[in-house]
Amino acid sequence: MMEEGLICQWSVFRSLLAILQWWAFNVTVIIINKWIFQKLDFKFPLLVSCIHFICSAIGGYVAIKVLKIKPLIHVDPEDRWKRIFPMSFVFCINIVLGNVSLRYIPVSFMQTIKSFTPATTIILQWLVWRKYFDWRIWASLVPIVGGILLASFTELSFNIFGFCAALLGCLATSTKTILAESLLHGYKFDSINTVYYMAPFATMILAIPAMLLEGNGVLDWLSTHPYPWATLLTIFSSGVLAFCLNFSIFYVIHSTTAVTFNVAGNLKVAVAVLVSWLVFRNPISYLNAVGCGITLIGCTFYGYVRHLISQQQSVPGTPRTPRTPRSKMELHPLVNDKLDDKV
Repeated sequence: MMEEGLICQWSVFRSLLAILQWWAFNVTVIIINKWIFQKLDFKFPLLVSCIHFICSAIGGYVAIKVLKIKPLIHVDPEDRWKRIFPMSFVFCINIVLGNVSLRYIPVSFMQTIKSFTPATTIILQWLVWRKYFDWRIWASLVPIVGGILLASFTELSFNIFGFCAALLGCLATSTKTILAESLLHGYKFDSINTVYYMAPFATMILAIPAMLLEGNGVLDWLSTHPYPWATLLTIFSSGVLAFCLNFSIFYVIHSTTAVTFNVAGNLKVAVAVLVSWLVFRNPISYLNAVGCGITLIGCTFYGYVRHLISQQQSVPGTPRTPRTPRSKMELHPLVNDKLDDKV
């Protein structure tokens, strides 16, 4: 009995440790990126994203080839272009839009909008693939959408460009997650192998646009900024921490249950909002805070409903909805749209 108690205590401690280090990496990366754009006046999100991808590509190679932390999952050369490249393209757009939105809107507002991802995933699957969803899933989206509308209408630092970038980022995240089900079918990727294959492609995709669109601005900034190398060091440090975030996601997934992961993910948003307010002191109205809270409660409810439905489907003899699926796509499980913190 004592040994079982110790094992249980260690399991709880391990889960808490996994969640805390995940929060720490995630919130730190968000705050540093916002600091780069706002405080250091480095207003070049494409270059920041490109540096992040370079750090991730190097980190993935070192983790798999040198340190051998995870075994390399071999992918056929043909599949690298047919499957990995399209994923990398959407992956790249997702990260760039996140950094663009951080340049124009506060962290608190950006994180609230990112909570819209479950809704965009469901709507996209319903519109494009005609996938059927339980009515409880649709009901759980109501507080998410309502909370975001309230937060948007009452946001004191509202910027239409940043708002649209964050919203399109949700769509890119949903597209990336849905594509992963079909394009990566047959490959059991973990987060490190995902970065190993996608980061080099993402760097290649983004390098030329970054040089063409931001090259002259970066040269001007280097010639006028009093401490350019300190800023560049901060950007590269952010890239290293962003790669470490992938390890933390892998660790927390394997240390917690699906419900715990969902709740921890929504609490992480609340932590990011609180820390960003303490650092940047961006004005937040009472109704704006209420809208953010409603959204997070809605996301938690959505995760609970998903878990409830998956549990019912896994129990033998549980009656299904009396309806014939329109396609094979409807038989697929709900995609895991909470894994949107990868760099």
